[in-house]
Amino acid sequence: MMRHLLADDDLSPAEQAELLALAAALKAAPFSQRPLAGPRSVAMIFDKQTLRTQTSFSAGIAELGGHPMVIEGSLAGIGTRESVPDVARVVGRQAAAIVWRTDAQQRLEEMAQHAGVPVVNALSDDYHPCQLLADLLTVSEHKGELAGLTVAFLGDGACNMGSSWLLAGATAGMHVRIAAPQDFQPDRGVTDRARKIATTTGGSVAVDDDPVTAVRDADVVVTDTWVSMGKEAEVEQRLETLAPYRLGAELFAHAKDDAIAMHCLPAYRGTEIDAEVLDGPRSVVWDEAENRRHVQKAVLVWLLGAAG
Repeated sequence: MMRHLLADDDLSPAEQAELLALAAALKAAPFSQRPLAGPRSVAMIFDKQTLRTQTSFSAGIAELGGHPMVIEGSLAGIGTRESVPDVARVVGRQAAAIVWRTDAQQRLEEMAQHAGVPVVNALSDDYHPCQLLADLLTVSEHKGELAGLTVAFLGDGACNMGSSWLLAGATAGMHVRIAAPQDFQPDRGVTDRARKIATTTGGSVAVDDDPVTAVRDADVVVTDTWVSMGKEAEVEQRLETLAPYRLGAELFAHAKDDAIAMHCLPAYRGTEIDAEVLDGPRSVVWDEAENRRHVQKAVLVWLLGAAG
């Protein structure tokens, strides 16, 4: 059966653990698997600005023996000049897999229905599953485990990273705390899905508006940019409302002494996170950025294997 990675809960707990173990193996031996040797192409479609996604997928596809085929979404005219199903049918006959960084989750689902090859969500407005796999790999490297750890996510809990932490953290058996103002709290449907997953993994989910409560005794503290792509018109309101959630040294001090600080980047020092935390000794942001390559290679190996 054709598998895709469109949202974090597309993976069962066992599949998530399998992918993370594969990513760790590929990090230790980068050229040990070459399913794209030939080379076969992987299409990377970008509707949004990109640095880590393009560089990490490009490098990873090359290490797997393949060719990264970059498609600029605005030039292709996806959804305007050509329908998503038509693009899917055309690109799916040229590439072994499709990686898409776009806006609406529905577009990714439509692409997956018609492509005939695995489709990977490289970011949508709703989820960022590749970033979360990189974050989980990073946490496991620094903490030695995932299940039972407490992670606090601060700020815009309604963004794709908040939703992905709820789903992926619960899948890993972690205790996920979201601290966000009322207008920035996660979608109720996503929270309910995460709570259902947590009942099977021993994790838990909590949503509150108090950042200190969320951070207290946490093992991992996470934040994300407050003005995501497409939210630029809301910048003043966002910066004012989210100010109490800035991850500075005073707030970070409520976490465990060995807690780590995470940010998926790009980071705005002095806005959602202070420089002394982002650049401090307990920051693991550069490991997160590197690990995008290793987990995305694992995703491609796993999906291509499932596709046969």
